[in-house]
Amino acid sequence: MRLGRADLLTTPYLALGFEVPPGCASLEVRLEYDRTSAVVDLGCEGPAGWRGWSGGARESFVIGADRATPGYLPGELEAGEWTVQLGLYRLPAEPIEVTVTVLTPAESDVMPDPAPVAPQQAAPRGSTRGLPAEPGLTWYAGDLHAHSTHSDGEQSLAELAALAVQAGLDFLAVTEHNTVSHHRLLPEVGRALGIPLLPGQEVTTDRGHANVFGEVGWMDFRRPVAEWIADAQARGGLVSINHPLEGEWAWQHRLDAWPEAVELWHVTWFRDLRSTQPWGLWPHWRQDAVLLGGSDYHHPRHGYLPGTPTTWVAAESPEPEAVLAAIRAGRTAISHPGPNSAALLRVGEELVAEGAEGAVLTDADGRAQVIRQARARVSLDRAGRGPFRLTSPDRELLAISP
Repeated sequence: MRLGRADLLTTPYLALGFEVPPGCASLEVRLEYDRTSAVVDLGCEGPAGWRGWSGGARESFVIGADRATPGYLPGELEAGEWTVQLGLYRLPAEPIEVTVTVLTPAESDVMPDPAPVAPQQAAPRGSTRGLPAEPGLTWYAGDLHAHSTHSDGEQSLAELAALAVQAGLDFLAVTEHNTVSHHRLLPEVGRALGIPLLPGQEVTTDRGHANVFGEVGWMDFRRPVAEWIADAQARGGLVSINHPLEGEWAWQHRLDAWPEAVELWHVTWFRDLRSTQPWGLWPHWRQDAVLLGGSDYHHPRHGYLPGTPTTWVAAESPEPEAVLAAIRAGRTAISHPGPNSAALLRVGEELVAEGAEGAVLTDADGRAQVIRQARARVSLDRAGRGPFRLTSPDRELLAISP
């Protein structure tokens, strides 16, 4: 078939049906097109529901009873009509040839992931820093946006978790694009490497991305945005708008009601830590939104580890349920990575600036004061109106607190 820009203007998604015969043990789908001029996303749906998505990261996938390509769910192949799901993400004006081949049974095999290997060197866990917290709570260091080979990341789940341990994180959310194939594997991988892994999915559309945290099942990104957000919340999921100002992935959907959280500090803010662009967004957001950070980690070539920036949560434990409860309660803070980075924490009716002597504390209305101590406590009455930020004397962002 030939697909071009005109097809994309009609619909961003295309479903191609095929039959799976009774007793079929596996299937394989191959996608061919000129990748220098287009990006076509790839996914699959069976009679019993969604079986996976790899976006533009793969040219083929295999689904079998016991194993499947990362991003796809293994399991029995129901007889009947299946569909190859194509996302027409980027197509040229002149149509190109796109070929989809379905093989039943599959001709290729799926290689198992490598066994988990703990990192040889690891930074101290953030929780060992002893940051001041309310009774019964500890500040845990984590990252709420990361990818593995289950979408467009380059590391296996175990390799990704090992990097989080290396970075000194206490927890990591794994948020794959439009799939939950990784969810069933997270507890075992987390136990093997000694780090709790939160189930998440990055609901990815051509007009913006949002993370859904929690074990709430797959979210159908093809539906109107308000519907899948409401569905996620009704199932007990926590929704956060991702990188709302980031280039061609900025949030463009119109919403009558904004979800409860926002990824205010995306890794791209490190390009220019003096930028005030995200603060320009804040007056137009819901003022009780929970503030999160995300590294959006994909591969080591970017030159940083998970936890860049680090999201801190004051929780009863680093386990997924406790971390999500802390986020819902708004007990978050965001900072640079590393055990000695400045932190700005809300503890009771005070702000605590840790490791920030000489930094400038600024409130949402621009009122500023200089921090004079390595650990300074400022009453909320004196601090002003949140969210608050710490900056260096030359105005580079150091830390954020609600």
